[in-house]
Amino acid sequence: MSRLSAPLSARLQGIPPTIFTQMSALAVRTQSVNLGQGFPDVDGPPAVIARAVQALETGRNQYAPGPGVPELRQAVARHQQRHYEIELDPDDQVVVTTGCTEAIAAALLGLVDPGDEVVVLEPYYDSYVAMIQMAGGVRRPVTLRAPDFRLDLDELRAAVTPATRFVLLNSPHNPTGTVLTSDELAGVADVAIEHDLVVITDEVYEHLVFDVEHVPIATLPGMAERTLTLSSAGKSYSFTGWKVGWATGPAELVAAVLAAKQWLTFTSGSPLQPAVAHALDELQDWPADLARDLRDRRDLLCDGLASIEGIEVVVPQGTYFATTDVSALGWDDGMAFCRALPERAGVVAIPSQVFHDDQRGPGRHLVRWAFCKTPELISEGIDRLAAADLRA
Repeated sequence: MSRLSAPLSARLQGIPPTIFTQMSALAVRTQSVNLGQGFPDVDGPPAVIARAVQALETGRNQYAPGPGVPELRQAVARHQQRHYEIELDPDDQVVVTTGCTEAIAAALLGLVDPGDEVVVLEPYYDSYVAMIQMAGGVRRPVTLRAPDFRLDLDELRAAVTPATRFVLLNSPHNPTGTVLTSDELAGVADVAIEHDLVVITDEVYEHLVFDVEHVPIATLPGMAERTLTLSSAGKSYSFTGWKVGWATGPAELVAAVLAAKQWLTFTSGSPLQPAVAHALDELQDWPADLARDLRDRRDLLCDGLASIEGIEVVVPQGTYFATTDVSALGWDDGMAFCRALPERAGVVAIPSQVFHDDQRGPGRHLVRWAFCKTPELISEGIDRLAAADLRA
């Protein structure tokens, strides 16, 4: 190992390798139903694919401008105004990223200085831990606990110290499916304003909510000037492999994202950007239709899981994912349950403990299941689980 690589290696110690690729490979090897990794089985709108093909065939194959092609930045600004009445200048308040994961990375690398504390909701989307550590930041977790996964505002306030500079928010929340309430968001806003914190908010599942409303924290009084909002087309339009996302907010925060992005990917897929612009402008209702369809698939999965003795289900308010507690089956370790599941039942799921700092802590009995699959695949997975011996 070189001397130059050692400091980064040291900062990444303790970050587990991604479980998603491992479990998806296990699903293929065992011919299991993959209810683990969150990618849809069906592509998004054909009209959007056609726009990408058109762009490929008409010469849009070279570098796009670093901040993104103008038509997509303008479409993102219109999207924010249309849905949330957020006014943005597309020239300096919108930057296109290679998916929301790069938006997270660039935001943290561009804004967080070594030693800065970042309050973050636990369980975490896995890139949060890695990127905070790569930036040299210090995470201050606030845990959403089963079975309700609500934000304890007293714990949030207690997590803030004089070294705290940021709140990294995620609502709708992966992996729990919680959508923060107006009171919870107001509590976060109060803390951010009182302590002069910047809020980085991951809203990649913004349109995939069920029977509740997603409210961007940037719309609350006093928050527009201190909120960097991240999202993408991957989840809303079922093009997770396209990796086209964006960051929006105050010009100085967006500039910090762009400053980091230019040393990460420099620019993002040129022919995909006009296609995503077309989706945002011309297929505005498609995500709402997708959400209604996902609600039905959520119910199919949750009802099926709940029918199996010993599995306790938490029904999510949004995202692709539902959580279960498997402790009544005799398992004290969700990882062990998930590693045994392919051989026992021919099904793959994800242990929720990998989203927590303490692998023996509050997530140790929990398992995450994806319902962004076809109803036929979900039903097959439930049938396999129902026929298997799932007890420890």
